[in-house]
Amino acid sequence: MLNIRSFVKGVDEPIWVDIANVVYADEPNWGGVTVGGMIEGEKSPNFQLEGRFIVELGEKTVGIINAHADKPREDKKGFIYAFGALPDLEEKDIEEDMVRFAINNLKHRGMSSVNFWIYEKRISLRRILEKLDFKLVRTHSTMEIDLAKKPLKPGPSHIEIRSLNIKSDREIEELTWLQNECFKKEYNYRPRTAKEMRYSLLKDPYLKRQECFFAIEGNQKVGYIRLGIDQQYNKEKNVKAGFIPAFGVLEHHRRKGVGTKLMLKALETIEEKGMQKAQLGVDDLNPTMAKKFYETIGFRPISSYLAYEKKL
Repeated sequence: MLNIRSFVKGVDEPIWVDIANVVYADEPNWGGVTVGGMIEGEKSPNFQLEGRFIVELGEKTVGIINAHADKPREDKKGFIYAFGALPDLEEKDIEEDMVRFAINNLKHRGMSSVNFWIYEKRISLRRILEKLDFKLVRTHSTMEIDLAKKPLKPGPSHIEIRSLNIKSDREIEELTWLQNECFKKEYNYRPRTAKEMRYSLLKDPYLKRQECFFAIEGNQKVGYIRLGIDQQYNKEKNVKAGFIPAFGVLEHHRRKGVGTKLMLKALETIEEKGMQKAQLGVDDLNPTMAKKFYETIGFRPISSYLAYEKKL
């Protein structure tokens, strides 16, 4: 008999890690999680214990669910994040029961829709979602560039690039404002807080050696870019890659070389850290045509994730 029980903080982390590292092992973006990293992640301002579940079949643990009710959102949209059953159980309808359970949990918690991101090659799960009336609404690409082939153009001379002072609360607040302003028209975006920004910069359990740069035109900060190194991912995949988790330019300053200069600074910095490649993620339908911009720099898609949605 299938039993879905609540996650017990301080007890179930090793179980969760073991299942997650099996479920996601085939995904190119997955570098693995550790118990220590998960415990650190529980300190995030966005961490929710409610909505996390362990799935058992008889005496065996077979799956995990994270049904996240993003409470700060005005649109009452819930998200199914970590999710999956052990591969040898996928064809036994267990995942369908798990999806139904997650939907009902989010509905009970007041969500009016549910969003589910999955790796494009999880075919059996895609069939389940389509059977349950989820609609494919978005594709998200991971892109990569070989740093030996990065462009060498310096960018416009009137744009100054300056490092974020990580110890300055004022600059973290400015970065938070910039990110919110740059992304306010993006799919699924909600405004972030300075507390969330500070955690992601300083406490992220996996993305280490982070740096952030501002683009300054005159006396105004008009864009930013962040970068870091996921050592766990690099070890697991046997690569030397840096990652760019966030990048934006204010709307009225786009297509003037600001983004190019920021990106080149980030790529140079990642290479200086001993990396050979850089990666980033992008919404294929980003209204700023970001994917096309990355392609002009030299990035190429290496994998895709799909966003499914369902009204509750």
